[in-house]
Amino acid sequence: MSSAGTQLGKPDSAKPQHKLYALLVEDNALDAALVVRALFKDGFDVTADVVQDEPAFTRMLRTHPPEIVLADYNLPNWRGMEALKVLRSEGLDIPMILVSGALGDVTAVECIRQGATDYVLKDGLARLPEVIRRALREKHERSLRRQVEEDLARKVDELARSNADLEQFAYVASHDLQEPLRMVAAYTQLLAERYKGKLDENADKFIGYASEGALRMQVLIQDLLAFSRVGRNGASASVDCNAVMQEVLQTLDSAIQESRAVVDCAALPAVWADRTQMAQVFQNLIGNAIKFRQLEPPPVISVRAEKEERNWLFRVTDNGIGIAPESAENIFVVFQRLHARTEYPGNGIGLAICKKIIERYGGKIWVESADGSGSTFKFTMPLHSSNEKEGIQP
Repeated sequence: MSSAGTQLGKPDSAKPQHKLYALLVEDNALDAALVVRALFKDGFDVTADVVQDEPAFTRMLRTHPPEIVLADYNLPNWRGMEALKVLRSEGLDIPMILVSGALGDVTAVECIRQGATDYVLKDGLARLPEVIRRALREKHERSLRRQVEEDLARKVDELARSNADLEQFAYVASHDLQEPLRMVAAYTQLLAERYKGKLDENADKFIGYASEGALRMQVLIQDLLAFSRVGRNGASASVDCNAVMQEVLQTLDSAIQESRAVVDCAALPAVWADRTQMAQVFQNLIGNAIKFRQLEPPPVISVRAEKEERNWLFRVTDNGIGIAPESAENIFVVFQRLHARTEYPGNGIGLAICKKIIERYGGKIWVESADGSGSTFKFTMPLHSSNEKEGIQP
């Protein structure tokens, strides 16, 4: 028997069903023949090569990779477990089963822990065929899982590229549309100023429609540009949400005074994000709470945060008109509006921007509300690391 690889023949009396190519790491020709015979008797149409050392084993892997490796634990010049290292170095997912004359339970468990598929004693070869069948099934399942994971990863990459292309298109389109639309808006306003009352009533009406439509389109394009910029701009850093809230309340000061709103903001934590984008989130949520208010009483808005497992959980609660449960998901869709423009102004993009910002940092946002009884918008922001200050800033 040659260490370079000896091929064993098939007993003539067998009637095999399952073709199998095995590589045996074995120094005893009789033991190798008994292994092949046991497999043949149990329905395997088996072809086997036998090697005794690492060079021959490596050479056979590269020239004729087997479906299964059956390795004796102890050889004169090599140990069967060394075959596992060679399989790994070659990047091959081939089950390796130890077939040994004597192998203690502790040693066997340690071999399996290191990566051997299973072990069979030479005086119990009757169980070897079933062990091989199980090992081949597990290998097939691993192959299927890898294929599914690779397909999923490819689809994720394709989706990411598609989203990036769409984002780039939205950015370029909205950016490039601003200048010609600015001209349309300027000239329709000029027409309205110069010719109002000089033409007939219908002309004044039509010019008004054109001017209003151009101005609304300008706002729409600016909103689309703002949406497309999320993820393109902004560097992450530790952001003190208390300082951000002070800026937001200053920005919304006139709306707060006009609506007689009361904004109660407790101490908030620092989060890892872009400061401008966090300001957008708070400004949209508080601005919406002021906009979608009841006639009476005046708006009361509460902003709170607490640590929940590995996230900060923020709550922005109001006593406004509320949201019907069936609309709780739709409100985060771009340009999704629940009310006519004559009732409430805007293009329905603010919450979509909030969602995009929050999800960019690994968080999520949702609303809990009932029609007519106020809303609570909740969103999470992950704790950045164990080194991040986890206390709420006073």
